[in-house]
Amino acid sequence: MLYFAYGSNMSTARLTSRVPSAKLIGRFKLAGHRLKFHKVSTDGSAKCNAYQTLKKHDEVIGALFIIDPLEKPRLDQAEGLGQGYSQYQVDVYNDTGLIERAFTYKATIINDELKPYDWYLNHVLIGATETGLPKAYIQQFIWSVESVADKNIQRAALELAIHNHS
Repeated sequence: MLYFAYGSNMSTARLTSRVPSAKLIGRFKLAGHRLKFHKVSTDGSAKCNAYQTLKKHDEVIGALFIIDPLEKPRLDQAEGLGQGYSQYQVDVYNDTGLIERAFTYKATIINDELKPYDWYLNHVLIGATETGLPKAYIQQFIWSVESVADKNIQRAALELAIHNHS
């Protein structure tokens, strides 16, 4: 099955730690949406959301993966499906005009005052680079986002270590 990732799951190390079968197909776009870091997470920080704007010029750029449907429940659990994220079917397209139907997650609980943890922003930046997102997009929608240090040092170390083992 096809999965459109636009946040931390763009990082292949992060996604394959959750869904070992995940294989990157390439960079795709979701029209009428804007990337925001405002999904309320159970850890008290902000996570990514593909926020629907319905504006023609808005788009979220992310990674399209193919995953084994048998592993999807693990991804649903990791993403908190039903606890802050809902699943949606979306049509995404690439630079050649190829359109694919995939599932993605969108936030159901948002707070524009929250900030992401630095380790989470790091996952998103690594994934954006791996996926080949345009530098201007990374600068405007990811790099410019203010993050905060996670007071849970062990969680932060575990999250950062994911990239040391890939």
